[in-house]
Amino acid sequence: NLKEIEGGVVLESQAALVASRKSLIGRKGVLETTHEMLERLEAHLRATGQFTVTANMRGSSAEEVAERVLSQPSLSGLQGPTVSPVFCKRDGKVSADYYAMVICVPKKALYKSIQQLRALNPMHTV
Repeated sequence: NLKEIEGGVVLESQAALVASRKSLIGRKGVLETTHEMLERLEAHLRATGQFTVTANMRGSSAEEVAERVLSQPSLSGLQGPTVSPVFCKRDGKVSADYYAMVICVPKKALYKSIQQLRALNPMHTV
């Protein structure tokens, strides 16, 4: 006999971390554990609303691919793209004609970023 609640929210709550300075300093490992918990929470909060986009792009070097990507300010990601060679074997030789490019973009800019990557890399899918 469950019934739907209009708006769907039963309870709104908030968490708080409370610590004893004496325990943080005096008990072995407590400060390190607390620090790790805070880092994990911060990482989660910062990552909310961010998407990782990966695209393979043809290029002569990682720098050349990075320059093309950075020519579009909205594709710079958090600190710039990560560009790595994609190794292929052609005619018995290993070569890197393509590069994997990875950026983080805000959710609201995801579609625009994909469009810009496709414009930079028209022959390949993102």
